Amino acid sequence: MQEPAYLDPRSGATFPLDEPRWCGPEGQPLLLTDLPGLGRGQIDRAKGSLWRYAAALPFRPEAPITLGEGCTPLLPGEWNGAPLRFKCEWFMPSGSFKDRGASVMLSLLRAQGVRHVLEDSSGNGGAAIATYAAAGGMRARILVPDSTSPAKTVQSRALGAEIELVPGSRQDCADAALAQARDIFYASHNWHPFFLHGTKTLAYELWEDLGFRAPDNVIIPCGAGSNVLGCALGFGELLRAGEIDRLPRLFAAQPAHCGPIARAFLGLPEAAPRPTIAEGTAIAQPIRLPENLAALRDSGGGAVLLEEEEIIEATRGLARRGLYVEPTCAQAAAAFGRLLEAGTIGRGETTVVVLTGSGLKATRRHAELLGLSL
Repeated sequence: MQEPAYLDPRSGATFPLDEPRWCGPEGQPLLLTDLPGLGRGQIDRAKGSLWRYAAALPFRPEAPITLGEGCTPLLPGEWNGAPLRFKCEWFMPSGSFKDRGASVMLSLLRAQGVRHVLEDSSGNGGAAIATYAAAGGMRARILVPDSTSPAKTVQSRALGAEIELVPGSRQDCADAALAQARDIFYASHNWHPFFLHGTKTLAYELWEDLGFRAPDNVIIPCGAGSNVLGCALGFGELLRAGEIDRLPRLFAAQPAHCGPIARAFLGLPEAAPRPTIAEGTAIAQPIRLPENLAALRDSGGGAVLLEEEEIIEATRGLARRGLYVEPTCAQAAAAFGRLLEAGTIGRGETTVVVLTGSGLKATRRHAELLGLSL
């Protein structure tokens, strides 16, 4: 293997890793060149966090920023009468799976000399960046649309992040971040490839959870696709390292009201986005659309578009099992039911449903489902 480098997957151009960058010279999203992966003997078993897989990263920072993220429960359960496993990714310091990416991204950036970071997010991404910036003694500025409920930014404010309200839409907010990236390093959870190398630790963890085997299927709530791409990276590295002999099938679950990746995969026409209860995955213009489609196809997986009532019923069904999660991630359970009914997934297969965010993040939504006012 050559030295790791930034990679433009669409042109094949590479750029040295020693210079911090979040995009290519023409503003294109980057990945990293292929990494060799690790073997089970390289796991640092003394670490009770995702940093047990540090040997799989492009380089090891001397002092990672860690709060014990990772090592989340994998619970046996059932859905529609079939067995499955729930991966409880909300068991993280900030309450969502995005802590995986934030811990690794900010650790690597800090090691490269970055001390002040910019992010645009009104939800879990901003909270994760604020959390790990605070833990790492870094400054963080989070841009959010000015229509964002103050309740969504309290967590980031409490952690010391600077919150800037941007007039207009979520896209206006992203555009403002791109403009400010000239002055502050843009540590975007959607753009930076280091973030994906944090989310890929989910694949390593599932492999270890299952006795060093790959599951048959992994069903993932999908917005911009960082967990889909992370799982594709992680399982791809395990295959390359000879630790597994096949890739699990990856399935992306998206709301019908805003599901551009699933629509493209299923060959459906584009549709104007509409409000959805699964607001955490309502990303109308995912920047890595081609890469997400390739990850789904290469794994032999697929995509599911879910109606609002299906998502609501799955949210309620999970709560009745003691799993209090965001409606956003309840999509994965709803998608399992749909795939099971279609015969795409068999009842005897090992299927993991990834639950990405705590229900405490969506108290208002849960109150609405219960007919309560807050």
